[in-house]
Amino acid sequence: MTEGGYEIVYTGQGGRNEKGIHIKDQELKRGNLALVKNELEGLPIRVIRGAHKKSTYAPPSGYRYDGLYRVDSHWSEVGNSGFKIWRYRLLKIEDDSIDIERTDPTNPLALGSNTKPIRKISMVQRIVRDTEIAKGVKKHYDYACQVCGMKIPTAGGFYAEAAHIRALGSPHSGPDTSDNIICLCPNHHVMFDQGVFSISDDLTLIGLEGKLYVSPGHEIISDHLKYHRDHYFSKK
Repeated sequence: MTEGGYEIVYTGQGGRNEKGIHIKDQELKRGNLALVKNELEGLPIRVIRGAHKKSTYAPPSGYRYDGLYRVDSHWSEVGNSGFKIWRYRLLKIEDDSIDIERTDPTNPLALGSNTKPIRKISMVQRIVRDTEIAKGVKKHYDYACQVCGMKIPTAGGFYAEAAHIRALGSPHSGPDTSDNIICLCPNHHVMFDQGVFSISDDLTLIGLEGKLYVSPGHEIISDHLKYHRDHYFSKK
């Protein structure tokens, strides 16, 4: 676990023997799969930190409840042992007084009343994306998805999303450059970020049929594509 004041990179469970040594790949099931579902459904998780001499954020002894965190993203990588592990980026929820009352637990739509939601001002740290570069890529494709060709008309014009192939921010450190951005519809953006499909160096889609359309003047660096295949594509 890599710890910070408001960010944790958590390593998934499994793949170890009784001595704690990695002997096989971690699988996306049980607790590992549960964290992915938390990410998709926006459900917070409770974090309890244990004593760790190498972490300045850990308690000196025993365990300490550190509040609620949300699962921001997940990916896989090869650990120091040579086996695949799953990683999760957890971000602290500053206001952890989340309280949703269900009037009928058997009916997910029957929520308690919230006619006067409270507004609070908070400060967060985030990666500032160069929107001009993202806009440039989308304009280059006239807001058509590079996977399916769909253009979504709205009252304010066509809508598309700029997807970073190699994610920005720690620990991925992807660049906010046009060679790391593709233009996608919302559906294919979510599918790409969640590892439903990836892209080979020859632009053939992996996990879906077809090929990524790339128009003249837009270069995509193969190292970014490989990073996505190695860390996000789940059907290996």
